[in-house]
Amino acid sequence: MRGHCLGLLLFCVVSAMPAALPAFAAVVLITEDEAKLPPLKGAVATDLRGITRGPKIEFVADGVPSHSPMHFRLSFVSYGGAKIDPASVKFTYLKTPSVDLTSRVKAFVLPTGIDIPDTELPVGDHMLRVDLKDSDGRAGSTIFALKVAP
Repeated sequence: MRGHCLGLLLFCVVSAMPAALPAFAAVVLITEDEAKLPPLKGAVATDLRGITRGPKIEFVADGVPSHSPMHFRLSFVSYGGAKIDPASVKFTYLKTPSVDLTSRVKAFVLPTGIDIPDTELPVGDHMLRVDLKDSDGRAGSTIFALKVAP
């Protein structure tokens, strides 16, 4: 009888947990103050693939134009059997001075990419750079423009 009551009590506590947990807030990837910084001179979107076995980084757009909050996703592709090293990912907002966003996305970095379900971004054009390495030490990098409409 005691085991049955304990099981029932545990069931009630577990059932009530989702209602008691706070809702997760959106991740603020770029603040309004950071968006107001002057642009980095010479920063342009690039995709310098050429002949390389280094990893590739692709922005996955849900729609054009993007609106905030948005589902922010990057896809990582590795070659030759190598794996992406999530610890090597560096994410930078290209402004003057540059803003290191790595700590803001670190919890969402996977070997397959970055996946942030609810991301807040100010309206405007944002130049972002992502650098990473694979398990063979080959580097990959991309600079892309993210346009956020009102």
